[in-house]
Amino acid sequence: MKTAKIYRLLEIIPGALVWITILTSIILSLFKPLWAVYFIIIFDIYWLLRIMYLLVYMLYSWNKYRATLKIDWLKKLKNTHPDWQEYYHLIFFPVYNETKEIIEEAFESLKQTHYPLDTCIIVLTGEERGGKKEFLEKSQYIEKKYGNCFKKIFINMHPANLQDELPGKGSNLHHAGKEVKKLIDEWKLDYSKIIVSTFDIDTRPHKEYFGCLTYAYASQKDPTKASYQPIALYNNNVWQSNAIIRLVASSTTFWLLTDLARPERLYTFSSHSMSFKALVDVGFWDKTIVTEDSKIFLQCFVKYGGEYRVIPLFMPVYMNTVEVGKFWKSLNNQYKQMRRWAWGVEHFPWMMIHFFWDKNVQPIPFRKKIHHLWNLLEGTYSWATAPFIIYIVGHLPLWVAMTQEKNMTVFQNAPYILSYLMRASLIGIIAIAIMYSLMLPPKPKDAPVYQYITIALQWLLIPFTLVLFGSIPATDAQTRLMLGGKYRLGFWVTEKIPSKNKT
Repeated sequence: MKTAKIYRLLEIIPGALVWITILTSIILSLFKPLWAVYFIIIFDIYWLLRIMYLLVYMLYSWNKYRATLKIDWLKKLKNTHPDWQEYYHLIFFPVYNETKEIIEEAFESLKQTHYPLDTCIIVLTGEERGGKKEFLEKSQYIEKKYGNCFKKIFINMHPANLQDELPGKGSNLHHAGKEVKKLIDEWKLDYSKIIVSTFDIDTRPHKEYFGCLTYAYASQKDPTKASYQPIALYNNNVWQSNAIIRLVASSTTFWLLTDLARPERLYTFSSHSMSFKALVDVGFWDKTIVTEDSKIFLQCFVKYGGEYRVIPLFMPVYMNTVEVGKFWKSLNNQYKQMRRWAWGVEHFPWMMIHFFWDKNVQPIPFRKKIHHLWNLLEGTYSWATAPFIIYIVGHLPLWVAMTQEKNMTVFQNAPYILSYLMRASLIGIIAIAIMYSLMLPPKPKDAPVYQYITIALQWLLIPFTLVLFGSIPATDAQTRLMLGGKYRLGFWVTEKIPSKNKT
């Protein structure tokens, strides 16, 4: 009971910090506008310096990405690791109610990879609550068409209404992991020689992905104590997507690029890979939460006493944006997706309990505890507050100040100072725009030529998207965690439609 009360108190902290910041900035703007102006100028300078700092890491990752694409990884693997054929790939595809065409696209993309598919075990795991009959029909079609392409296609059905679990991707994977373990035990395979990849059903790995992954895994001193994170590129349907959706999706890619250059900050995100041994050691994915992709890293980090890390793979996997062909529905889907990702703040109380209260946990170096707590809390806090302060509150004291205050030099110069700071930040935006254009797949023949213009102009929408699809959903998620009860988020499944683009 005492632990439950502490846990609930810890859930309040992230949202409370966000709302204290928002309300304080508004109150200062209304009653102490001079103080607010000084604060906003200092805050904008800090973020400009931070953008320049992060741009260095982004350019580093960009160069690594370009170099990685030029390598024949299977050839390099064969030349470097003679025992490479001892490794198996266990690939999970959780599905809910996606169409047969979406599932088929995933298997076609695997067929096109430059890697021996007879080392691959594919786990297609569906949801009974999404329609048992429909899933079985789709899975039987897939198994009949692609069964001879892989070592095994393992079909799993996640039962509905199991106790002590939250319906969603995490509980689906948890059940599938335990079921496929029976097969692996029957085959007597070495857990440490099985590399697990968890893919969304719209994930299309680059043709060299598994060669690169196997090389990275086999090259580690202790490969079972690491996860392997690729670059998420939302290119599958990018030419079908509207400008706002493209812009928000690209922000995720470039955020990930900055963190790939700083692996000490990396958590696993979306599609990623790891050792089956580590997965078994921690009891598979958490079946009670929404953001299982990042939680699996924390489970391993705690299990191994802080001796667990994420290895950056500068190799892309291609995914869908949330575009569904209807403008407002697509925007609604984008908001829900960002809110679900921001719900990763739910890890904060779990980390605090397991870092400082759970006596059954292996000792973790204090520096590592603080480092990861800071990364999570500061990251979610800045996500919610920074765009709001820069683009909304930044102008409020200039609007509400009294005439006497407006005559002061600092008030007269503040608009120019803020304008210069915004112009300076364009350096980062221009660099990102250039990199983004070079990462795009070829334009499909049926895509209109004016798409080039909308792609060039979409960067003007950055202030709008950072607030509407950054600050607001992040604040929404942290507020829901703070309030608890009926306000808590469940797992929302991103709607997917077949794509027309070639990656």
